[in-house]
Amino acid sequence: MAMLTTAGMPAPVPLEIARSAGARRRGLLGRTGIEGALLLSPASAVHTLGMRFAIDVAYLDTALRVVAVRTMRPGRLGLPRFRARHVLEAEAGAMERWGIRRGGAGECAGRLTVPPAGRGAAQPPPLRDAVRAALLTRFTLV
Repeated sequence: MAMLTTAGMPAPVPLEIARSAGARRRGLLGRTGIEGALLLSPASAVHTLGMRFAIDVAYLDTALRVVAVRTMRPGRLGLPRFRARHVLEAEAGAMERWGIRRGGAGECAGRLTVPPAGRGAAQPPPLRDAVRAALLTRFTLV
């Protein structure tokens, strides 16, 4: 499992990556919470119809910069963000605790890393393109 770290976090948090269309459609539906965050890629909009808890949503552009952060209550339909190509979701309040916000300073303020898999561990499917590969090495705040 991938881990998300930023300068504002005391310790890394788990990061799930929704790689398939089905996983992106399902997102956080049916869950009562999430430990860490979920990355939807590619994605430019989300909804909370049928969700059981409020979420923070960070919209990322093609250069993986945060273009907007919103908190969405259950039962809402988010508008597509013109420049967004990826979406990071977490429980409400998490993005503020982690220091993920539009207008934050610094390149490489956070980093997405994948710990090495143990012997015999199932390998995740390969990322489809260079942008997704960059998600594992770079996460910038604008």
